[in-house]
Amino acid sequence: MPTPDAPLPAALIDALVGQGWFEWPNAVSDTLCQALLSEAAAHAAAGALHQAGVGRGARHQVNATVRRDEIKWLTGETAAQQGYLRQMAALQVQLNRALFLGLIDYEGHFARYPAGGFYKKHTDSFRGAANRMVSTVLYLNPDWQAAWGGALVIDLKDPEQAPMVITPELGKLVIFMSEDMPHEVLPTLHPRVSVAGWFRCSAGRIDLAR
Repeated sequence: MPTPDAPLPAALIDALVGQGWFEWPNAVSDTLCQALLSEAAAHAAAGALHQAGVGRGARHQVNATVRRDEIKWLTGETAAQQGYLRQMAALQVQLNRALFLGLIDYEGHFARYPAGGFYKKHTDSFRGAANRMVSTVLYLNPDWQAAWGGALVIDLKDPEQAPMVITPELGKLVIFMSEDMPHEVLPTLHPRVSVAGWFRCSAGRIDLAR
């Protein structure tokens, strides 16, 4: 993971501009991922996770036919969260520097999918709203088996191309443009944990293809 003064991988910038998404294996250290995973497990054991909903504001509702995961928002109150949020702040600086996105802040939450959990196809931001510009997902699952399901499936811009299927392996970070990339989480046969997050922008929509 970069620091504010270290450049991002060139492949990341090229991928975001050209295809709208980037898969970054081993982006975050195992040590930090394990600390975040332990924290998520403690929240689950304490009943501190709550059922995720769909929609925002007055339209927010819990709908188990659309998504079936439990979440808890990051507050930065623990060392593990602080470490991860520092890395996201560095990523924000670098994305702004490379792509002139005008990202102003970051929000994120733990997401735990129990066995049988899923999230049907959706986008993370309404087109033109610019409330969420860039999405991130960090996976916290050691020794994940492909047979367990739970993959992230991203529709590609070229409709003739098959969707991209990404396994939720420990330390992997997926970055994609929030408005442009429909995606879903396939049903999982094993509990699956991640940190989902979004960089937000105060201005109107920015077209990377301009």
